[in-house]
Amino acid sequence: MTTQPNASYSYTVRLEAPSRGNAVSKLTRTVEDAGGEITALDVSGSGNDRLRIDVTIAAYSSAHAAQITDGLKVIEGVEVGRVSDRTFLLHLGGKIEMASKVPLRNRDDLSMAYTPGVARVCKAIAENPEDVRRLTIKRNSVAVVTDGSAVLGLGNIGPMAALPVMEGKAALFKRFAGIDAWPICLDTQDTEEIIRTVKAIAPGFAGINLEDISAPRCFEIERRLREDLDIPVFHDDQHGTAIVVLAALTNALRVVGKDLAAVRIACSGAGAAGTAVIKLLLDAGAKDITVADYRGVVHSGRDDLGPEGSDLRWVAEHTNPAGYAGSLREALAGADVFIGVSAPNILTGEDIATMAPHSIVFALANPDPEVDPGEAREHAAVVATGRSDYPNQINNVLAFPGFFRGLLDAQSHDIRPEMLVAAARALADVVHEDELNANFIVPSVFDPEVASSVAAAVKNVAATAK
Repeated sequence: MTTQPNASYSYTVRLEAPSRGNAVSKLTRTVEDAGGEITALDVSGSGNDRLRIDVTIAAYSSAHAAQITDGLKVIEGVEVGRVSDRTFLLHLGGKIEMASKVPLRNRDDLSMAYTPGVARVCKAIAENPEDVRRLTIKRNSVAVVTDGSAVLGLGNIGPMAALPVMEGKAALFKRFAGIDAWPICLDTQDTEEIIRTVKAIAPGFAGINLEDISAPRCFEIERRLREDLDIPVFHDDQHGTAIVVLAALTNALRVVGKDLAAVRIACSGAGAAGTAVIKLLLDAGAKDITVADYRGVVHSGRDDLGPEGSDLRWVAEHTNPAGYAGSLREALAGADVFIGVSAPNILTGEDIATMAPHSIVFALANPDPEVDPGEAREHAAVVATGRSDYPNQINNVLAFPGFFRGLLDAQSHDIRPEMLVAAARALADVVHEDELNANFIVPSVFDPEVASSVAAAVKNVAATAK
């Protein structure tokens, strides 16, 4: 698959070069010839004969960055000094902090914010527990909970290695929805212990965001917590992904002039994200979905569906209306839509060519999609990925901040399917008719309408149900 330099692999190289001659142009040419991109070049010091230069370079991997740096070292007259990884620098000391909302300037301030004045507030909450939302941070707080078992595309790397992701999630909650989110990384992968722990910390939060917990445990954890808690429990890997996929598909179908109820959809992946996507598509009106996993198409005759009530058995019972029992490639032939939330490079451009005219391809495996986006574009009318270096990025940040904002504003106690559908439709409508095209089916994450539109839709559904 074609790789492009991006900000994830951004490095600043400090070097010295002759002040005369063509050393600077050689630097630029060396970086470009190696496939990198210079995003900044700053002269940080100068002498009669030498320049100290900080060159900021975008690469596409750590190995690529090392290759570029090695190329700079062999330029005559250039001495390479410190190489700084800008992504690691951004994470130094963590990305979030707690800040007081009230001044603590003198004894009076301290007496009201803490003892003895705070005791009056504690007693008021003890007498009327509903006041906890009015008098504490609970009403605007979300716990971002993980066990580190399924972090991004990295797998089971544990709770400490998961912390940078959870910090990032908390930062996104604050940036896009003004929500105070707190990373909770649990040093256990035992289902019952996770459930007990989350229930124990729940009094301090108005919502729980489960994150990067592996399937199938994540299904049981989410189900049990929803049953036992009086605050909403949202599994972003499932429901956030599903919301954005439905929103993107809604607009992709508008581009090609097809209707959700009439199209044939082939899906790859029956894990947490895949199952949630399938459920939401059915809730939104899809009629014909065929799902494949690593063993082939899921159908009611398979012997590995698990017990009654298992998610894979649910998929078998609610999809594949034709009872097909073949492979993903065979199921893809003639399909209008492909949605992949599975594994890299399982399809080719030739496979996409067998789909129906004006087909739609969502290849969402990260960082390497199920099919090369360039090859898919040769045959499909609309292509989306999970990557930031291609158009139509399916990014959960389009959904979860606004979704939780709506839940918190409505003081909702649960999450219902109609909330997810409403959020997806609101997100799709952020892309206005005069903006919609094959390369713009989802809005920018920085569009100010995104979070507010999703929040309003969710709040409206929650208020209607009360």
